[in-house]
Amino acid sequence: MSENLKWYVVHTYSGHENKVKANIEKLVENRGMEDVITEIAVPTEEKIEIKNGKKKAKQKKIFPGYVIVKMVMNDDSWYVVRNTRGVTGFVGPGSKPIPLSDDEVKRMGIEASVVEIDMIVGDSVRVISGPFESFIGVVQGINLDRQTLKALISMFGRETPVELDFTQVEKL
Repeated sequence: MSENLKWYVVHTYSGHENKVKANIEKLVENRGMEDVITEIAVPTEEKIEIKNGKKKAKQKKIFPGYVIVKMVMNDDSWYVVRNTRGVTGFVGPGSKPIPLSDDEVKRMGIEASVVEIDMIVGDSVRVISGPFESFIGVVQGINLDRQTLKALISMFGRETPVELDFTQVEKL
């Protein structure tokens, strides 16, 4: 079933994106369609605004007027989404929704690609790029979200903790 799951773009009234998302989620729950409509996203980015000399972080919609839905397209799922209050239709020619390509999904940042790393805390690593190139260190911590790791590197006769990107190290 999961290979049929694709991301579709749904056009909504501008300013109603979060309401549409909540409405679709309620309908999916009420009708037991969690395996057919799995995710609803309103892509946002954080913008820093400076007002009266104070910084303020604000969530800004990347695509105002659109909601992205991950679903298996069939008559029932189409009907549920299409007839949700605030939805004006699917994006696609005529009444035929077109799914987003994998490349489009990546560029939009809807689905974060899952990074797998074959290192664990305590492993020895060699730095292969950056200012600490060719140094050897021991992994102290791994942050999958930021794709970084902390390693203790021996410099000038003492252990120094450094934060490195996954792409900067190789396992020994």
